[in-house]
Amino acid sequence: MMRNSILNDRHATLGSSLDGDKWNDMAIPWSYHTDPNEETIAVRSRAALFDVSALNLVDVTGTDAEAVLNAMVAKDIIKLKVNTGIIAAEMNEAGELCDDIMIIRLGANEFKISHGSGKTPDNLSKLSAGKNIKVQKDDDTHVLSLQGPKSLEILTPHVGIILSELPYFGFVKTTLFGIHVIIGRGGYAAERGYEIYSSAKNTVTIWDKILEIGKPFGIMPASWNCLELTRVEAALQFFPFEMPEGDTTPWEAGLGWAIDSDKAAEYTGKAAALKSKGQERVKQGGLVCQSATAVEAGAKIMKNGIEVGVVTSSSYSQYLMQSIAMMHIKPEYSAIGTEVEIVGKITSCKARVAQTPFYDPMRLRTYPERVKG
Repeated sequence: MMRNSILNDRHATLGSSLDGDKWNDMAIPWSYHTDPNEETIAVRSRAALFDVSALNLVDVTGTDAEAVLNAMVAKDIIKLKVNTGIIAAEMNEAGELCDDIMIIRLGANEFKISHGSGKTPDNLSKLSAGKNIKVQKDDDTHVLSLQGPKSLEILTPHVGIILSELPYFGFVKTTLFGIHVIIGRGGYAAERGYEIYSSAKNTVTIWDKILEIGKPFGIMPASWNCLELTRVEAALQFFPFEMPEGDTTPWEAGLGWAIDSDKAAEYTGKAAALKSKGQERVKQGGLVCQSATAVEAGAKIMKNGIEVGVVTSSSYSQYLMQSIAMMHIKPEYSAIGTEVEIVGKITSCKARVAQTPFYDPMRLRTYPERVKG
């Protein structure tokens, strides 16, 4: 079923035709009248506001909610504290990734899930059978993402909590401009930022007010082309590009941190996943490419005439003045500095294996608990 953001009129005014590729059955604003590279500068130096309402949201409540979610993912949900979110590996029985999932705990028996385009609905349905649990898809809630070093300063006077004390991956019910919302600290840009969950009826007001109060700080509305730039700069993965469904283990996608190896409880794919550790066919990594444009996603990575990997995502970052790419590559060719060739249908060039994230002021690296302050 086609979904629409309540902000589509705002996106159209900003220049979006809303006719590009959909995500989770929602039309998204891939571009505005403004240059996505200028939007990226706003993200990196000031603040920018994204509409990420195309996320799939599900509310899971009931006395069996914790047990069902704990049986679905590889992180220990029993240890997840109230007002905290976590990214967890969700797998099939073969120990292969089947979705990209974040679980937010808002109460003892109250969870909100954000997930990609994979098997989460099917897995929840299967595991919930006969249990005291309610699973409700949430198509009303919209999500705004304010990203950038000025985001805290912009929001602080208008939030019903001490926002500076909200930890990374902390989520709390509060008010913004007197409107009931959930605010979480996080985002997809490797900057300090906040995600605001609000009902559809209040989202236009919140969008307009944030842009209004943000004017003195140089805020910009930002398109999804900008979001793609910032997330590749930060080497943040996207399902299923960096984690092809049913064909990639968490270890191969660099998501070992999304598994609690000492978790006692059983969960889908546990035995296969733990057995596959150390058996990686590929490694997740990054490339800096000798190209004036972005190389093609899906391009082959070659070494001495042998195919050794594939480009999973790419961008040309004017901010970094580099053509960068994310990749899967055979482990023996993954050392930083290894020189390879990119061979695509449109673009072919030399490249070298590079440390990721390419841009990392917060030192996100891989696991949110490492972010302090």
